[in-house]
Amino acid sequence: MLKRINLTGNPNLGVYISVNEDVAIVPFNFPIEMENIVRDVLGVEVLKTSIAGTNLIGALLTGNSNGFIVSPYVNDRELKFFKDHDINVETMPGKYTAIGNILAVNDYGAIASSALEKEAVKAIEDTLGVPVELATIADSNIIGSLSIVTNKGFLVHRDASPEEVDLMRDVLKVEGDIGTVCRGLPLVGACGIANSKGVMVGDKTTGPEMARIEEALGFLDFDD
Repeated sequence: MLKRINLTGNPNLGVYISVNEDVAIVPFNFPIEMENIVRDVLGVEVLKTSIAGTNLIGALLTGNSNGFIVSPYVNDRELKFFKDHDINVETMPGKYTAIGNILAVNDYGAIASSALEKEAVKAIEDTLGVPVELATIADSNIIGSLSIVTNKGFLVHRDASPEEVDLMRDVLKVEGDIGTVCRGLPLVGACGIANSKGVMVGDKTTGPEMARIEEALGFLDFDD
């Protein structure tokens, strides 16, 4: 299912929401009507928390079906939230806090900022259970902000080179393509969230952009 929608007027869904195949982690102030939409579109349980005392869940947390990696500034109460819900979570070692901005991951692989230290890479591999490739995409280290990645496909910044798209295919083991959201915005991961069951993007995303998203994320059935 595909849905165009804003979060109380804000198109940056990926900054505030982190999702895998089973759950969506959202801020405490997340509107009830949005909870219902997320459940319907992505087929997940919706859980509310803060990360590092903020509502920037998507920027500070990311993961796959095996668990989540979270900012080193997460507090004990927030870590207890994950334990109470039987969710595997590991704090990212090192100086980087905006984990959702620098890591793109599915259940088959991960691409992370080329600046990450070995200790951080090992934490990702051990927690999420996938190999990690360090890279830049479109001359940027914010891999998570410029891509939407699922177990069915990926959409990445319009300036990603053919070689970078091929790298993503090789690492993530799915097909994908370049694209934009919200009338030409290239940071698709900041303005969209998705899993293998659905995708949500900012409401100004155009019809042609939606068609590209639908194909890149594997929602088109060419057998029909």
